[in-house]
Amino acid sequence: MSQLSAVSQGSPAPSSHEHDPSYKWVALSNTTIATFMATVNGSIILISLPAIFNGISINPLTSFQYLLWMLMGYGIVTATLLLSFGRLSDMYGRVRLYNIGFAIFTFGSVLLFLTPGTGDIGAIEMILFRLVQAVGAAFIFANSAAILTDAFPPGERGKALGLNMVAALSGQFIGLLLGGILAVYDWRYVFLISVPFGIIGTIWAFLKLKEPAYPRKARGIDLWGNLTFIGGLTIFLVGITYALIPYGTEPMAWGSPFVIACIILGLLLLAAFPFVETRVKDPMFDMSLFTNRAFTFGNAAGFLSAIARGGVMIILIMLLQGIWLPLHGYSFESTPFWAGVYMLPLTIGFVVMGPLSGIISDRYGPRWISTAGMLIVAASFVMLALLPYNFDYLPFAGALFIMGIGNGMFASPNSAAIMNSVPPAERGVASGMMSTLMNSGFVISMGMFFTIIVVSLTKEFPAALSASLTSAGAAQLIPPMSAIPPTGALFAAFLGYNPVEMILTSLPVSVTAGLAPATVATLTGSTWFPTTLGVAFMPSLALTFYLGAALSVISAVFCVMRGEHYIHEIHGAGPAAESTGADPQES
Repeated sequence: MSQLSAVSQGSPAPSSHEHDPSYKWVALSNTTIATFMATVNGSIILISLPAIFNGISINPLTSFQYLLWMLMGYGIVTATLLLSFGRLSDMYGRVRLYNIGFAIFTFGSVLLFLTPGTGDIGAIEMILFRLVQAVGAAFIFANSAAILTDAFPPGERGKALGLNMVAALSGQFIGLLLGGILAVYDWRYVFLISVPFGIIGTIWAFLKLKEPAYPRKARGIDLWGNLTFIGGLTIFLVGITYALIPYGTEPMAWGSPFVIACIILGLLLLAAFPFVETRVKDPMFDMSLFTNRAFTFGNAAGFLSAIARGGVMIILIMLLQGIWLPLHGYSFESTPFWAGVYMLPLTIGFVVMGPLSGIISDRYGPRWISTAGMLIVAASFVMLALLPYNFDYLPFAGALFIMGIGNGMFASPNSAAIMNSVPPAERGVASGMMSTLMNSGFVISMGMFFTIIVVSLTKEFPAALSASLTSAGAAQLIPPMSAIPPTGALFAAFLGYNPVEMILTSLPVSVTAGLAPATVATLTGSTWFPTTLGVAFMPSLALTFYLGAALSVISAVFCVMRGEHYIHEIHGAGPAAESTGADPQES
């Protein structure tokens, strides 16, 4: 790698809040509210989809494409816009665009609450309004870390980012609880809940947040860089999303010409991006940032960590809602709420360790605490992989708590290391790159984990179904029930439906007339389908956990390779690179 120069021309004017020690807490509290609100809305959908689909009269078994876009569209739009928004923020003001994002997100929440349509029209409207929300979230995510880095001195950034990330992960799990509670009353409340926070937060941000002074130079809009990056990432992630939809007689569409073309074209455009950026006059991203080890390996570690854990939440929710909770006496309708409750140990672990790890990394550097965190996450994946489908809750809760501890040890030190490694004028785009990789990792993770599970279910589910029907004395149902697509069975359970009951009511009387009442009671009860699904589901689930463990170990290796504590900070007449360790982070 070539050396990254830490010297830029000119001396920045003093920041407008340089002598106001209370400002940093204003910045932290406002960005924490915004991050919390955005992550709550990212997860609240997971739990409330049954109520939402009922509210707009959508059958989940026949509307898989709407389900996917409700789950993944938000992440796709956020991921593709983050880097461009980060550069625009460096050019026109981080606080200004952050405020605009807060307002856009609130407007999207209002639109979702007012969704007028029903059926397919209603589903499309909701997806479009979610995309509006995602645009606002992209502005928030692209600027939160940069605003905090501007507001806090180097010795407190890990703590600040740790508290912000605790809010982010807490928002994901509180979203699960809120979704379960609010959906009982009215599905529209799921979106209304964020509106008052959005209005108050937007006004507060406009009144209290201050634009920092940092050296800027006049830049033009990098048209070709935006086209290659946004176009390439959008096309690639859309291809992954559509690959999960059944295609012809196949359970997934990886062989579809459209999907193949999207993935190839997207990868080609992304491969062209670095070449474009080294040749245009005003690149949207300074590729020389990647010559800094702290920045490069920190982002690589974060990307692999996002792939490892991005699909874990929805996979664990499927395990709890579709299998474990019904086996332990919970009705299918009540499982969405209780799944959120039983996953609280993960949040508790992160809340305990997130701020503490930031304080430790501020004092001793991020290298070893982030490395240990990812190794602990890998161990928790292995613990989960070894559990049976009808596990005892205590070891499951222990594995989740350990995973939360490990992610808490990794997240804030890694983010602080990345943000500390760049000059002030590049913090917006650096924050955008960090968040882009994380959000892209989440979408890729969901696509990868879903693919493994659906492929395995396609192979295992028919045999498990036939064996279970035979043992239940309902062999005559094998032909009609074998037509159940594995994805339909899986997502029906995920959405809180008992698909067997729905299927039996749709069959001709001539097929079901010979079934004994005791057999019907067994098939429609709370244990038969979860047991059948569990037998077919667990091999693929264990494979995804082992894959998550392997990715976490590689991420830990990148944490080691980042080197010792490195801070690129402004001193005196101009910027200077300050390293608190012997390694200058450059090669």
